[in-house]
Amino acid sequence: MRSWPVRRQRQARIEIIPMIDVMMFLLVFFVLISINVLPALGLKITPPSSATPDKMVERTRVTVGIDRDGATFIDGQPVSLEDMPDRLRPQPGEGPVTVVITGDEGTALQNLVGVLTALKQAGVAGAAIVTRPK
Repeated sequence: MRSWPVRRQRQARIEIIPMIDVMMFLLVFFVLISINVLPALGLKITPPSSATPDKMVERTRVTVGIDRDGATFIDGQPVSLEDMPDRLRPQPGEGPVTVVITGDEGTALQNLVGVLTALKQAGVAGAAIVTRPK
């Protein structure tokens, strides 16, 4: 009697490498498409002309900090109250200065008054004070 060899049943395997290849292709495809499409979403317009157009003024933003001990800082650099008006005056050709005052909640009110006096001497029209919500 003739016998045939018994076939072993092979278990199904999930091949993950082709799936990773497809996912990487899709990722690259969407990144490249978004880089090229997003700038095109802006409106392309030609503004109307004017006989006397005003120039847009760029404002310089300066952060004045006051720590708990009363030391003052301009953009993280220590500065004395006497030197502050000279550092905050706009240089010729620069636009107006926007000042943001940050301070520790434990600082004395006199330190804030000193900074506001220096801003007044520098000719800064107004300043914003950073606070946190209650």
